[in-house]
Order: sequence, then C-alpha cells, then structure tokens
Amino acid sequence: MIDTVLTAFPKYFPEINSALGAGVLVFARVMGFVRFAPVLNRKEIPGLIKLSFALILTIILMMTVETGPAPKGASLVLGLILNIAGGMMIGFIANCIVQAISAAGDMINMQMGLSSAMVLDPTAGAQVSILGNFFGLLAVILFIHIGGMYWLINALHRSFEIFPVFASAIPMDKLINKEYLVTLTSNVLYVGLQIAAPVLLATLGQDLILGIISKTAPQVNVFQLSFLFKPVLGAAILLWIMPIIVNVINDYFLSFAKIF
Repeated sequence: MIDTVLTAFPKYFPEINSALGAGVLVFARVMGFVRFAPVLNRKEIPGLIKLSFALILTIILMMTVETGPAPKGASLVLGLILNIAGGMMIGFIANCIVQAISAAGDMINMQMGLSSAMVLDPTAGAQVSILGNFFGLLAVILFIHIGGMYWLINALHRSFEIFPVFASAIPMDKLINKEYLVTLTSNVLYVGLQIAAPVLLATLGQDLILGIISKTAPQVNVFQLSFLFKPVLGAAILLWIMPIIVNVINDYFLSFAKIF
C-alpha cells in the first residue's frame, strides 16, 4: 500500500514532489552553512535549536529562491554533497572575519604572561587562552550588534543565484573571490596585531625597563617581578583602551559588510 502511494505521489502532485526535492538540497546547504558560520557554529547553542533554525530558514528560502525543476538524471547524493560543501565554504569565509579578533586576544594573552592559564573552549573543543576566549565572545557580541546575522543570511541567499541548487559542479571562480579570501585570511594576523599593538608595546617597554634594572641592580629579582607587573600593566592598558578597541572592531566588521 505504501509503495503504491509513494509511486503515485509524484504523478498526481509533481509540484509538491519537486519542492520537496529542492527543499532537501536547500536544507543541506543551510546545515553546512550553520556548521561553520560565526555565532551559529558555537557549541553552546543546543543542536535542537540549530536544527530548528535551519529548518525555519530553509522554509523561508524556499519562498524566495527560484529553484526550478530538477534536471533529468540528477543525482541526489551528488547534490547533497555539493550543497553541503557550498554552505561550508560560505560559513568558513564569514568565520575568518571573527577569527582575526580572537587572534588579537591570543597575542595579548601571550605577551601578558598568561600562557599557562588556559581554558577549555567547547566551540573549538581545545584549550584556548583566557583573553583569546574573551575577545572571541566580544567579537560575537559586536558582530550581532551591528547586524552581522543579516549579512550572513543575505550571503547565503545570494549564493543560490551563483550556485543553483541542482548544479552539478561548484563554480569556484564565482563562489569564492580569491583576492577577498586572501585579504580575510591575512587580516587574521594584520588586524590582530593592530588591536594588540598598545598592550604589546607597553609590555615591551616594561621588559626594557626591567632589563635596565637587572643590569644596574643585579640583586633585584627581575624575573619574578615580571610575572607580577606584566598582567597588571596589561590589564590596566586593556581597560583603558577598551572603548577604542570596540570602535576598531566595529569598523573592521563594517568594512566587510558585504560578506559574499
């Protein structure tokens, strides 16, 4: 009985059958996107919420995206793999923007002498620095505040214009701008150094002063003093320039408002 219904369903309801086939592929791309996109990829968000969000977003995209009929001989498995890979690429490109801020926190954490104080980041599933985790959370908050989620969804929506649902190959030259990707990945170090520069220069100056003291007064235990002064000086400067850092991060995010 069930086999008969399943066989007759495409004949009597061809539009619904086509929409269901396209919806599966759209859902696959959305799930690949959610896996790597900033904010959405955090493991603090329960999987059920991610799945529900992906399902709701799929329904909305099905109302706005022109999927068209499936070509004859199209492979469902190949379509699933290509759409998942396409969603992952877009999510990875967007995630590179946020990773630059986390890199700044790692640089500051190392320069302040807090390398031994590591915490477990459930998102990355690895040990991360305290300030790196702090800057990562700060970047996520600012990203949401200035409308980053809208940029992400808009980038995902535009991907269907370049890479259709039933495409048999990913147009890498159109989907990924090489210059844009190189700029994003290089900014992980460049922007990270810009944000961390005040603390790095202050702690470097402190190292020079302590080095002079160790030469003029060898009886002073400079090595022990550095463990005390570095975190205090770094934290004081970080609190002093925090409003400036927030503005720099906002300007950096706004410069990449057109993610895709």
